[in-house]
Amino acid sequence: MELLYYKFLSLFQKARVPYVLVGGKNGLTKLVNDFYNIMDSAPEALAARRLHPTDLTHARQKLYMFLSGWFGGPNLYWQAYGHPRMRARHMKFPIGPRERDQWIWCMEQAVAKQSWRDEFKEYSMKSFRDFAHHMQNRND
Repeated sequence: MELLYYKFLSLFQKARVPYVLVGGKNGLTKLVNDFYNIMDSAPEALAARRLHPTDLTHARQKLYMFLSGWFGGPNLYWQAYGHPRMRARHMKFPIGPRERDQWIWCMEQAVAKQSWRDEFKEYSMKSFRDFAHHMQNRND
């Protein structure tokens, strides 16, 4: 619902588009790199990290592509892979509360490093938390 608000607002104020607020390509690249650097190095993220391959290059690229469209920028993921169907694509990974919460923790740390306005950080984290809860597919 909130993303629709920002998209509607963007019709009148181009600078308010979430993709622009995130910093466009460079800002989104920074967010994704900060996120995976944190996940790759923080012991607090071990369970979430274990769901990923050793080399995170492809994961970084796919997250960047997905978030580009999610934030209202170029719909790169859709163009390359079709409809995201993220929950279906992640069903093969055991995502329980621990993995979900660690993913959220990594994203919180990454978002905190961005030079966004606090209001936009809060909006983004609410969206990321909702997304992470949707991706959970186990209760153990």
